[in-house]
Amino acid sequence: MGVSEKLGNLGVVTTTLEQAVNWGRTRAMWPMLFGLACCAIEMMSSQMANYDMSRFGMELMRPSPRQSDLMIVAGRVTRKMAPVLRQLYDQMPEPKWVISMGDCASCGGIFNNYAIVQGVDEIVPVDIYVAGCPPRPEQLAHGIMTLHERIKEMSWNEWAAKR
Repeated sequence: MGVSEKLGNLGVVTTTLEQAVNWGRTRAMWPMLFGLACCAIEMMSSQMANYDMSRFGMELMRPSPRQSDLMIVAGRVTRKMAPVLRQLYDQMPEPKWVISMGDCASCGGIFNNYAIVQGVDEIVPVDIYVAGCPPRPEQLAHGIMTLHERIKEMSWNEWAAKR
């Protein structure tokens, strides 16, 4: 009578510490509430029961950058708002990620003038772009799942390079 006979058919789970940490980071991501225009309405509606962001561990959006590790920039960014956006990004703890939501945040959208930043990637490094004007909550959920897949594949060396 061996150990396998006593345990039955439970199986054994093995993983690396790197995979366990990456899995934990994807399941406990806290987004910062940073809505600037019409895309913010779609970002807020992604918290409704129909789309349920709590399945990703995002029960609520944090108002403070010190409690957040994901910044979702939703809407057009003006030149006047750009330093504030950068300051909030710098206050976020490491590791941190940015999702650019909507055409205005990604490339300036229809606003091709001196007052609007032509892409938030001029200010902060962007990890995922969600296209649309405004993008639907399903598209934001797809962007978050894409970010989760990217985080799960990261190695320790990539974490050190990101800092």
